[in-house]
Amino acid sequence: MKNVDNYNFKNKKALIRVDFNVPLNDKFEITDLTRIKAAEATIRKILDDGGSAILMSHLGRPKGGPEHKFSLTHLQKELSNRFKTEVLFASDCVGSEAEQKASDLKPGQILLLENLRFHAEETKGDENFAKNLSKLGDVYVNDAFGTAHRAHASTSIIAQFFEDKMAGYVMEAEIKNADMVIRDAKKPFTAIMGGAKISDKILIIEKLLDRVDNLLIGGGMCYTFFKAMGGNIGNSLVEEDKLDLAKDLIQKAKAKGVNLELPMDSLIADTFDNEAKTQISNNISIPDGFMGLDIGPQAIEVFSKVIGDSKTILWNGPMGVFEMSNFAKGTERIAQAVVTATQKGAFSLIGGGDSAAAVNKLGFGDKVSYVSTGGGALLEYMEGRELPGVVALQ
Repeated sequence: MKNVDNYNFKNKKALIRVDFNVPLNDKFEITDLTRIKAAEATIRKILDDGGSAILMSHLGRPKGGPEHKFSLTHLQKELSNRFKTEVLFASDCVGSEAEQKASDLKPGQILLLENLRFHAEETKGDENFAKNLSKLGDVYVNDAFGTAHRAHASTSIIAQFFEDKMAGYVMEAEIKNADMVIRDAKKPFTAIMGGAKISDKILIIEKLLDRVDNLLIGGGMCYTFFKAMGGNIGNSLVEEDKLDLAKDLIQKAKAKGVNLELPMDSLIADTFDNEAKTQISNNISIPDGFMGLDIGPQAIEVFSKVIGDSKTILWNGPMGVFEMSNFAKGTERIAQAVVTATQKGAFSLIGGGDSAAAVNKLGFGDKVSYVSTGGGALLEYMEGRELPGVVALQ
């Protein structure tokens, strides 16, 4: 795969697929700049070479055409401030206006295109749509690892229309850091899996059982394991159709000599509310009417000890409902344990999504080895699947 380092962009218009699918609040202000900051180095390299940058991205999941709340105009001011130059905007990503503005672009200038997903052809991987997008640039750069697992028009189909196509710095770093965990993990290797459902993580868990020494399971998914073991989990989240799978994973871990750690206790609540009545409970005897919303103090202690003894750490998914401040402690303490282990020399990869958001919210982004920008893409890559966005550049 070619990368931007080995290419001179002088007088070239670079059409860059970035991942600017960033969270916005009610005032359409960006609440997490991680993905924009990540793409900055690639864009600067192109501008510093004397080229111009045409940025294309999706934002959210618009249904059936343009929606103001998903417009990339909300990003224009932040990008202009960041690059200290007016970022031009095209009100569509294809068509005469986009083509004219791209054609008029001078070296050092940036053009931001409107949301790709305002066209259904983007997610359908429509070849004609990809061809129309390709008319805008001389060279194609894919720096959107977060969508590399999708065979969309702008992430994989478009590459065939360019002789010069390459990976940006984000794409390159994501693959390099994932490979360090997949192929070169130092032992002991600990994976921390959180989030709501086993079904979302089953393939990666099965893959990891062949590689890890320790597998720590937190978040809502742990209660399916406890119910499978005959525990009373009250009103906690459970996937009834995955009880046999949970038992099977426990047996597989045992057979492979993997230390599968489930949280001994939880902070439980009588309602799904930050102000709910709470108490600490053993996870095999949660009272009826209560639900587990965070890992408890014993679990934090055990998990932190295992993490502290690790040389390689992969973390994907929060330990509780960390969006509510009263149920964020487990996630915060695990993040702190990962930071401490990293400071002692461990390699830590935070696997995108909610765990990345939690680490960045706590200000720990630069205290771990790498924070991935692509949750789903990273998991699929680690499962051993080919990513269409990567294959298209090879």
